[in-house]
Amino acid sequence: MQQKDIEKTVSEIMPAECGITKVESEGLNIVIYVRNIDAFYKNDQLIKQLAGAVRKKVSVRVDQSKLMDIEKARKEIDAIVPKEAVVASINFSSIFSEVFIEALKPGLVIGKGGVILKEIITRTGWSPVVLRSPTITSSTIRGIRKGFIADAEDRKKFLLGVGKKICQPPPGSDWVRAVMLGAFREVGRSCMLVQTPHSRILIDVGINPVVGEATKAYPFLNFMGFALDELDAVIISHGHMDHMGFLPYLYAYGYDGPVYCTPPTRELMALLQTDYVDLAKKSLGVDPPYGKKDIQKELRRIIPVEYGEVVDITPEIKMTLYNAGHIIGSAMVHLHIGEGLHNLVYSGDMKFGYTKLFEPANTYFPRIETLFLESTYGAKNDVTSNRREMEDRLVNIIKETVAKGGKVLIPVFAVGRSQEIMLVLEDYARRDPNFNIPVYIDGMVMETSAIHTAYPEYLRESIERRILSNNSPFESPMLKVAKGTDKEAIVNGEPSVIIAPSGMMNGGPSVEYLNLMAEDEKNTLIFVGYQSPLSLGHKIQRGMREIPTIGDDGRTKIMNIRMRVETVEGFSGHSDRHQLMAFLNNLKPTPERVFTMHGDWNKADELARAAGSLLKREARAPLNLEAIRLK
Repeated sequence: MQQKDIEKTVSEIMPAECGITKVESEGLNIVIYVRNIDAFYKNDQLIKQLAGAVRKKVSVRVDQSKLMDIEKARKEIDAIVPKEAVVASINFSSIFSEVFIEALKPGLVIGKGGVILKEIITRTGWSPVVLRSPTITSSTIRGIRKGFIADAEDRKKFLLGVGKKICQPPPGSDWVRAVMLGAFREVGRSCMLVQTPHSRILIDVGINPVVGEATKAYPFLNFMGFALDELDAVIISHGHMDHMGFLPYLYAYGYDGPVYCTPPTRELMALLQTDYVDLAKKSLGVDPPYGKKDIQKELRRIIPVEYGEVVDITPEIKMTLYNAGHIIGSAMVHLHIGEGLHNLVYSGDMKFGYTKLFEPANTYFPRIETLFLESTYGAKNDVTSNRREMEDRLVNIIKETVAKGGKVLIPVFAVGRSQEIMLVLEDYARRDPNFNIPVYIDGMVMETSAIHTAYPEYLRESIERRILSNNSPFESPMLKVAKGTDKEAIVNGEPSVIIAPSGMMNGGPSVEYLNLMAEDEKNTLIFVGYQSPLSLGHKIQRGMREIPTIGDDGRTKIMNIRMRVETVEGFSGHSDRHQLMAFLNNLKPTPERVFTMHGDWNKADELARAAGSLLKREARAPLNLEAIRLK
């Protein structure tokens, strides 16, 4: 629907006494500014009527000229919101007529049926935006939320520009194609272009974080055939570097459009991309392809979208994100292109199996003609062991190591596997009081755990309930935060477990601990996640016991791995072969074709052949740089 049609529809539905001052297409939403908000609230069905008529999310705000003075409004809000809500901050954005209220118990700020929100807007004029405080302090979340206020003017201008582009007559496209720009028959640098005659969308823009060579580390963006500023939108499936690590590069070299992802993914991107800029030179010996100012620009261009929310991202493409079960905020992307022209699903990384953190990946979609499916563990023999048995094995190895007076090092990805392992150990400690071994958390693990506590609605219901009832498993007494200078003290201290990134041991705290622990045979190294063939973790996992390292004097020396080395499977955030086949079997409706991605050469091919046999449909494993016409 075009802007003029939206304005006409709104004026026909809204009572004249509301006093409409303007109607704006603000990003994905329609915002109506009024002088008399009380008149609007006389009819509680009005908002539904408006949303149904314009087929978009609608917000009604008070015109700036009618807003209460900020300090007076702050006092009013303090008086209205129950003290039990534990309000952490109240910040105002005049240009949006919004007040951001951050509280530990946001439900009490909202009130039953939204009664508190209604009282705030009718008494002060300010539209409340309620944010959940993380139960663990998070500098990442604090920085992003400060940006809501500091960057409001720039963001308002940007959102109006996005809204104007989207609210155009839908063009009559007659073809759809996908171009494979990364992570096809390989793992790392995920990137795919979806294109019609009138729309250009990138899904994921990742890097391969274990290599420094540009031709192998970055997606093939130079093969798109057009300039970056001609892109309409970017969609990020989740907050791992191999799916979003190259995104700031786009902003460094000409792109200035929107990025769509879930709110937790936004926070994870800010954290991990900043860490990559800090560590790229040290860990990989390369200059990062972008700087922190590019990350900041990216953050100002993110438009967060919740699971199940249907949104227009171009005049002809609707997008919906669904739970992928991989990490917090991970999403499967459904695109509805044209008026029934084509429907595709991009799985991203997904888990269709049990984890302590998340519900299994979604399997129902309105329509699917084409499915792009990950194949990380797609080979016939990629079958993980029984989860309960693997949890017991992990705990037993820890007990055996501690009994000898040793320490256990578990290298993990800061997001996903670290929290899963923390929950496994915390759960065991609650069931067995004798399991009182200190667990040290290093690197970004506690910061990413804090992000989990700010978005408990993205977690398994049992974990969500614990966080909401002030019994967060991420704040168990057994978990101790390791300070940057504590590593030697921890290694030389009492028996303990150390959980530290990076998961593939390409740098970061896990490698620093390895240097301190490797030559003591009482210690144990336990791998619990995927190890890229190019990573240090993979080499050690496969039996390498003499590791060349650079000493403080700049000379090469040999680190001897005398510690016990174990691999405990079953904790992956990826589906194994059985789970992938079960996902396909449960998928509704059945797609017309399946293309595999995000898997090593043979794994992608094996899964494609199995999928074709199961579904009796076309299935294959495309290569990077292939372009496939979907319609």
